[in-house]
Amino acid sequence: MNATAVIIIAIAAAALLGALAFVTLARRTDVRGAGALSAETVRRDRASRASATAAAESATSRAADVEAAGAAARVGKALAPVQGDSGLTAWVPPDPDALGVTRRQFFNRATISLMAAGFGTFGAASFVAFMWPTKVGGFGSKVLVGRFDDVVTGIRAGNGFFYAPEARAWITAYPIEAIPKAEGLYAPSLMPGMEQGLIASYQKCPHLGCRVPQCVSSQWFECGCHGSQYNRVGEKKSGPAPRGLDHFPLEFSAAGEITVDTGTIVNGQAIGTNTTGQEAEGPHCIGEVEH
Repeated sequence: MNATAVIIIAIAAAALLGALAFVTLARRTDVRGAGALSAETVRRDRASRASATAAAESATSRAADVEAAGAAARVGKALAPVQGDSGLTAWVPPDPDALGVTRRQFFNRATISLMAAGFGTFGAASFVAFMWPTKVGGFGSKVLVGRFDDVVTGIRAGNGFFYAPEARAWITAYPIEAIPKAEGLYAPSLMPGMEQGLIASYQKCPHLGCRVPQCVSSQWFECGCHGSQYNRVGEKKSGPAPRGLDHFPLEFSAAGEITVDTGTIVNGQAIGTNTTGQEAEGPHCIGEVEH
């Protein structure tokens, strides 16, 4: 899983949790209008009023009985003793633990928990995305294409051309005798490879970006899209391209391995550059063109 996928998943999770939190906040108060009371509150109020009314009537009845008994005692009449309990008990406050969690408390705690989980998930995903190792190797970095002897053998087997797919580059032979002409025209980063008799050309045509194939018969590169042509080392020979093929620097290890630095693209040579003097060695693959 790459960093982009992790971030997308984290954002989706945070959005979902945020939506759930919004819904719980919207529902927890049961508001149906300004100043409206919930059904539960209305039921409690009714029960409280009924209980208060019953208690008041009971107290009034007992007071009347006491007053009557006192009046009878004053006139010398005997009263029957009061039988049974009066029904009054001392009020004991309820145990908070016995009440449990109210509906309001439940929604408040649920909202806070969801928001905390959302922020925690987003933070963890962001941390993982930043700490996730990025891809190394492949185009855009330094690509190992093989040992020097193997590449030279590949050029010969390919009739003058060796293609490195991971580097998206053509590796061809550069004439050692042409180096004096190349000095000052080619970038210094390309000279180590050229001094070893090799040059790496980007497969993309600098005109409109088409992939330029080799033409074994002419020993040139010939773009089939718009007819641009380049000699074997990528110097422009004809067509609408604004310059020669772009190049990549080559690096050589002590063990004889060749690495193409595809992270460094060197612009091709200006129109008219011809350090090798190579002309077409056979029929063109895209037809004859005027030079």
